[in-house]
Amino acid sequence: MIKEIKEIPEKALKVLKSTQKLVLPTGVPYLGMGSSYFTTLALYYQGIDIKPETASTYYNYLRKNMSNELGVLISQSGKSSEVLWCAKLFHEYIAITNFAKSELASFDSVKRIVELKAGSEAFSSTKTYINTLIALYNGHKIDPSPAVDKLMTNMKDYERWGKEAAEVLFKLITDGRYKGFYVIGNGPNLATAYKAALTMTEMTKYPTHGMSVSSYDHGPKESAKGSAIIVIKSDGPSYRRTSQLFKLVDKAGAEVVYLEADDVPEYLSPITSAVPLFFMSYYLAENLHVKKAFEVGEKVTEGKKPKRDS
Repeated sequence: MIKEIKEIPEKALKVLKSTQKLVLPTGVPYLGMGSSYFTTLALYYQGIDIKPETASTYYNYLRKNMSNELGVLISQSGKSSEVLWCAKLFHEYIAITNFAKSELASFDSVKRIVELKAGSEAFSSTKTYINTLIALYNGHKIDPSPAVDKLMTNMKDYERWGKEAAEVLFKLITDGRYKGFYVIGNGPNLATAYKAALTMTEMTKYPTHGMSVSSYDHGPKESAKGSAIIVIKSDGPSYRRTSQLFKLVDKAGAEVVYLEADDVPEYLSPITSAVPLFFMSYYLAENLHVKKAFEVGEKVTEGKKPKRDS
């Protein structure tokens, strides 16, 4: 995984160049699962007119209530079964995937294929997550190049932060104080919180929850003592509430770790803020001597097709 994380800047630069003229539609469903779905939230929570949904929810519950003329379908492998179900619903769709010859990119209704150029991934999707964000930003005329520049120059700083944060979390576990992990992000960084929680859960085998500061405030803060809270701090409108709340839970016995996502403006910070958290997940897994990325079944997008939701 460390090799894949360190490839992020190189792969990000490739997709930055290849998608500079990309134009993506507004007002239509943007569907994916897991990391692919989370990327759409980074756009949605800065006011871009898209309709993000998980592909399974759309297929089972929403397809009759939404337009199926045009959609944007996202899958790292191009094999995600729930996304493939949805491909058959649309008159036309845009496929965003790493593999231009995948099943998702092969239906007659494909209007355009956006190749992410992240390369293969054996672990949690890190390169693809960042490259999908860059493609979506370019497609909605939000220049992501300042964030890509930071990826090119700041990787050592991101890795240093990840190592240090992993040591704090590891000590919490080894001291016997562990109760749970939370990753908190606001606005477009809610996508980062969800993605970091997923990556950390996959890599360390410790359940981790991603949520907004307001969601944490409405109940989960009562579990503060013995829990670790990783707070993504950016310069957006939730900053004051974030600061006040986590001073309170720190006094209540939580281990609060701050990630200062201030090297770019908040609207671009999802592209950079995820990377230190990827490093954190990797180094915590190393400290815990986790030997295998996927122990309970296979990687979903590469294994057997799961059954449909019932």
